[in-house]
Amino acid sequence: MTSTTPEGLVIRPRHMDFDLPNPLPRHWHSGNAFKTHLFDAMSVLFPDGERFFIDSVRNFREEITDPVLKEQIRGFIGQEGHHSREHLEYSNRLRDLGYDIGRIERRAQARIRYTQKKFSKRRQLAATAALEHITAIMADGLLKNPEHIAGAHPTLARLWRWHALEETEHKAVAFDVYNQVCGSRTLLRRAMIMGTFFFMLDTHRGLIHMLKRDGLLWNWRVWRDGLSWMWGKNGMFRQLIPAYMDFFKKGFHPWQHDNLELLHKTREEFDGVPAAA
Repeated sequence: MTSTTPEGLVIRPRHMDFDLPNPLPRHWHSGNAFKTHLFDAMSVLFPDGERFFIDSVRNFREEITDPVLKEQIRGFIGQEGHHSREHLEYSNRLRDLGYDIGRIERRAQARIRYTQKKFSKRRQLAATAALEHITAIMADGLLKNPEHIAGAHPTLARLWRWHALEETEHKAVAFDVYNQVCGSRTLLRRAMIMGTFFFMLDTHRGLIHMLKRDGLLWNWRVWRDGLSWMWGKNGMFRQLIPAYMDFFKKGFHPWQHDNLELLHKTREEFDGVPAAA
């Protein structure tokens, strides 16, 4: 298995305009509130989270001398910037439906401000490398298992597949920068534990808020079916556990999860022609 970023991997932002439905269907994923709001809750976290990722990598851009990695950093910043803009528009559609998106955003912003004030730049970069692994394995799961998004509104399904493709393309950029400027595996593992806790906490807080606004928070069938979809035998999150745990192994690199073939196949969907590496 490869232990480094594949040679010749080009990372470029795609200038997408998804023209999200207005108003957004309240339960756009298969008419299912739980599935819809899990995706919605993650989406609300992305604009501020991805700006944090950009800043964390940008802090070290001048220390990187490898021209290939410098170009990949440019692509990473461009892609994350576009993700942030599309998900901000998504958040506005959720706001229009009456969800208190501002409260979710303020909580995330306060944590990011605290992190940037109290933690070293290397620790911030470690957090970015860790959280990028989480987004990368979720992206891989989404692209490998179309049933995770089956039945969704086609525009929303396309937005999530686009995001998953670009997360796959740049999944090792923050990790490679971190290895060049720091490389401490202990710091990286600690960052993953903390990052996982807060990602799960914030996602579930958003999910609970939206279900509450829908009057479905105490509907046991919604939770039974939703938790089974996430953590059951073929659950969306349960399938990711082995890939998640690989991060803690000595010498791990994100491209040990070699999904180049899947990346190329998905590129054809968005770029219109078979893409070179």
